[in-house]
Amino acid sequence: MSYTLPECAHPFTLNISDQDILEWRQLLQLSKLAPETWEGQQEDRRYGVTRKWLAEAKDYWLNQYNWRAQEKHINSFPNYRMQIEQTDLHFVALFSKKKDAVPIVFMHGWPGSFIEFLPMLALIKEQYSTEDLPYHIIVPSLPGYPLSAIQSIEKKWTLDDTARIVNQLMVNLGFNKYLAQGGDVGSFVAQAMANTYEPCVGIHLNMMGMLPPPDENTPLTAMDKVALERSKKFMTTGFAYSQIHGTRPSTIGSVLCSNPLAILAWIGEKLLEWTEEDPSLDTMLTDISLYWFTGSFPACLYIYRQFLDPAERPEMGNTSKPMGFSSFPYEVTPGIKGEIEKDNNLVFYRQHEHGGHFAALEQPKVLWEDVEEFVGKAWKV
Repeated sequence: MSYTLPECAHPFTLNISDQDILEWRQLLQLSKLAPETWEGQQEDRRYGVTRKWLAEAKDYWLNQYNWRAQEKHINSFPNYRMQIEQTDLHFVALFSKKKDAVPIVFMHGWPGSFIEFLPMLALIKEQYSTEDLPYHIIVPSLPGYPLSAIQSIEKKWTLDDTARIVNQLMVNLGFNKYLAQGGDVGSFVAQAMANTYEPCVGIHLNMMGMLPPPDENTPLTAMDKVALERSKKFMTTGFAYSQIHGTRPSTIGSVLCSNPLAILAWIGEKLLEWTEEDPSLDTMLTDISLYWFTGSFPACLYIYRQFLDPAERPEMGNTSKPMGFSSFPYEVTPGIKGEIEKDNNLVFYRQHEHGGHFAALEQPKVLWEDVEEFVGKAWKV
């Protein structure tokens, strides 16, 4: 028998209202660029985005970027909604007609969104038809992020809440076991799911978080050494955003929800800084537009508040279930094989020469090939 979508999953079409677009345009037109400074002229972006880049990105967003075209592209994939507890959860999915298809949930992080995985989904659609697709591919928008609103503010939201909701999504879709894949926040959610929920039988990650520095007995490749130096620089000059997110989420959330130029600078910097090559401006603006139109920026910062509070910080980096890892050289926190396998059941590891923090967006073919190979090692019928 082929897969049947449960009634609790409702097809969804993204359609931002004309009024919302009009208000965005008015606000962006009226938003002033900061005065020229020496720091804002440094083309190596050591002090953040340049004034020149921001001015050109603003102009492009206003005069050339086509949100409706991007919306149409998003809607070319099957989008759904499902109400789970107090979360109106959005997800994109490619469901197979094969009865033995392997369910895999792919999870993004900050400042990303589900659109990171659309290039990979496009490749999968080219590679397989629904009749011969060996997998069910599910890409949720994590709770609090664009298109997945947390509808209650009566209690604080945590990583465990997100793990519970995503696990319930997979169970509600009819899967009594599944694999999880994630980077950034998605990697933390995947680890929590593996450690807490029996249906999650294995995880593949492309980021591990802040592991302890490798000791003198840990084998290091030349690429490991370069990545560690890059990570050290990140902790010195690029980590302040995280401290602001974690200690003053209400303030920064209010600032960035008030002005589209502000959110363009704040998120745009990370999309530029954490990638090997600058993403296309259309891609960046689609991600940023989703944050703007959904007003989701304040709600997505719970993970930072939790990780920066010693009393709330969850334990990471230890699972007995099969784990796969793909290492990309421009990731801000490198995954060193010798460190990962100390406390995890590492069944697959591959180090790549190209790619950064947004692996699914930057290297969709490579990441997908890794995941397919991992499935062959981790999935037991």
